[in-house]
Amino acid sequence: MALSSKTQKTLKRDLSISLLIYTLPVLAIYLYFKLNNGIVSESHLTLPSFLEFAKPVFANLQTWGLPVFMIVIGIIEFAAGLYDDEWTGEERKIDIVSFLAPKLIFPPVIAFFSLTLLPVLFPNFANTLSWVPFWGGFFLIAVADDLTQYWYHRLHHQVPFLWRFHRTHHSAPYMGIAMLNRQNFIYTVFFSQIYLTATLVYLGLGLPALFVGVLKSIIIIGAHSSIAWDKPFYKYKVLHPIAWVLERLISTPATHHAHHADTSGDGIGNFKGNFGNMFFIWDIIFGTGLITRKFPKSYGIRSYKQEEWYAQFLWPIFKSKKEGSALAEGVLSIPVSQKKETVLVDSNVYEQVQS
Repeated sequence: MALSSKTQKTLKRDLSISLLIYTLPVLAIYLYFKLNNGIVSESHLTLPSFLEFAKPVFANLQTWGLPVFMIVIGIIEFAAGLYDDEWTGEERKIDIVSFLAPKLIFPPVIAFFSLTLLPVLFPNFANTLSWVPFWGGFFLIAVADDLTQYWYHRLHHQVPFLWRFHRTHHSAPYMGIAMLNRQNFIYTVFFSQIYLTATLVYLGLGLPALFVGVLKSIIIIGAHSSIAWDKPFYKYKVLHPIAWVLERLISTPATHHAHHADTSGDGIGNFKGNFGNMFFIWDIIFGTGLITRKFPKSYGIRSYKQEEWYAQFLWPIFKSKKEGSALAEGVLSIPVSQKKETVLVDSNVYEQVQS
């Protein structure tokens, strides 16, 4: 489906800005190298002394710590009744499947990509970036990984054909750890920045990737949680300067919950923006961010039919049998601008049933 000319123009402009942003860490590393007369005084294999103690902590978090962290937060959410008894039926099934399946499927996929495919594609490039200082590798991966994910996420909202591959994540009528990994299988498999980061690790940036990955996971867990840890920053005036920086730099519960709202008519919801994952600054730069320091009253998609878990997880391989569902057989998405003879059945995108 064709995009409107205005949308195409905006995308071209923002993609051009993104290309410039992608070059910034590369330019910084190059200048560092030149200012040191081509002498490499350190590499990413050597951590700054103030971070050395944190290496085993981050390593353990990556292997078993983060899942435990998620489970603990989930227990707190359930104990506090923050799901309002909504985690039932198909909601429970799709959340559990989406949490477990990638942990079984992804390791062999990434292993094949990293150990078999990359050496074939780039046979003489293994560890060629091992000379890059830690801060340079961290900066490079943080930008490359998260900006790429911003675009992956944004395009799945703005390109009608892609929307239903991401729709599953927005179908949850609640926020919390339970729905954090709730995604369509195809959306997850083609998660572009995962392969980009794996490539950078192959090139020799494993240690910076570890630190970026763990920090990003903590931020994303916090942003999706129903525990609004950012509220004290808005409540107490002395913390307002910190809040101003924090909410523009990283995703917080307030900004990300707004992205999952089921409406934008209340001035709080912003499902057509607030795309940032680790960094919210991308939304600031591209004008897709909305900061209100308030939380939506309701979440999800108003046209949600509680589709079968297999349809949500494996669409379009399996279709929904629910009448009127956007995941049913014969439903085609069309651009928002084409409103003629169209019914708004979804708060994020217009869809039309073809007879």
